[in-house]
Amino acid sequence: MEKDRVRALLEQVADGTLGVDDALVRLKTEPFEDLGYAKVDHHRALRQGAAEVIYGAGKTPAQIAGITEALLRHGQKTVLITRVSPEAAAEIKKTVPALCYDPVSRIGRVGPVPEPDGAGRVVVATGGTSDIPVAEEAAQTAEILGSEVARLYDVGVSGIHRLLASADLIASARVVIAVAGMEGALASIVGGLADCPVIAVPTSVGYGASFGGLAALLSMLNSCASGVSVVNIDNGFGAGFLANRINHLEGKK
Repeated sequence: MEKDRVRALLEQVADGTLGVDDALVRLKTEPFEDLGYAKVDHHRALRQGAAEVIYGAGKTPAQIAGITEALLRHGQKTVLITRVSPEAAAEIKKTVPALCYDPVSRIGRVGPVPEPDGAGRVVVATGGTSDIPVAEEAAQTAEILGSEVARLYDVGVSGIHRLLASADLIASARVVIAVAGMEGALASIVGGLADCPVIAVPTSVGYGASFGGLAALLSMLNSCASGVSVVNIDNGFGAGFLANRINHLEGKK
């Protein structure tokens, strides 16, 4: 929304011709910026509590750079970009030099990582080292959105003592993200140890009969542990976003 429209809205509230709640509704349903190839939502944070995130896969580097610049131009302090290839990141950096890129998670970030302000800690656990790319997408998403994150990697059921040795970390969590491929058993084990929500992320890691993560997905959906929810295969971003939202629920009106 342009400054003069915001000013007019605030003046209506100030002189009593518009109620505060009505003004808030207008702000929530107002503007986006039409770039031709994208309609950038500048009020996502007001409506949903988190600003728009750029999904990089399928977009050209020029499109990603253009959306990023539009968000920054309208006051967004930190822009999160997911699923960015190393080649695309190199091109984007020519236009947006402030881009920070992690090739493991394929996450790009422009702007600072904020100080954590959630109610507690998000713990991200993986069954194996091969699950780390998806886990890092989850962990970094939660961090960039404002959560403290602890990582607990390579603690799968083939060596269950490794997970049990960190039971205190699981017990301290506000939310646990359990990332696993193969048969996806980690989520059920964590669900049996934790007294907080557990977000299960099946990964496409595994041999042929894992069917690209379908076996892990079905195992997690059929978990007998209470309090386990499941996101889509390899959807680290979705898990990190949801974990951060849960971590910020305390005290919300």
